[in-house]
Amino acid sequence: MPRIEQSSVIADVWTVDPDAHGDDRGRFYETYRRSWFPLGREMVQSNRSDKTAGAVVGLHYHLHQADYWLCPSGTARVVLHDLREGSPTEGNTEIFELSAGNARGVFIPPGVAHGFASLTDLTLTYLVDSYYNPDDELGVAWDDPDIGAQWGVTNPVLSERDLANPRRHDIPPQRRPHAGLRR
Repeated sequence: MPRIEQSSVIADVWTVDPDAHGDDRGRFYETYRRSWFPLGREMVQSNRSDKTAGAVVGLHYHLHQADYWLCPSGTARVVLHDLREGSPTEGNTEIFELSAGNARGVFIPPGVAHGFASLTDLTLTYLVDSYYNPDDELGVAWDDPDIGAQWGVTNPVLSERDLANPRRHDIPPQRRPHAGLRR
């Protein structure tokens, strides 16, 4: 049975450290079960992101979509920040690594901003419980001092979208997530 733990920093975030089963041929991991997560719903889309060392993605968030991330190749520094108004952990930031070496997965609920820095060239895969919806693709500034993220890269490479995201206190009211909001 994998070790499944709720974050002590951000409510409703769960990490999974799967059991490895292996022999001379290699290893097998069970990486996801919907029943592991109280907020888990059917995952309906799978995505893959290949990034070079030094890339920073995020911080992104959704009002209605949950993500489940794995890093099967390389090492990612993950940054999570609870934007949900009324959450018991509103305003908290959590930072940890996902890598091929630890095989850890992370469940990220709606309203928790998420991003990653490529500490090495990497592949990040993610399952989502809603189909792509551009109206639910939101962001907050990756370098917002109120979030205080330590990305672990010296010369980050970001997309134009991520460079244009507003600071937390500038998010319009209709784009602010609330605890318990799901569609």
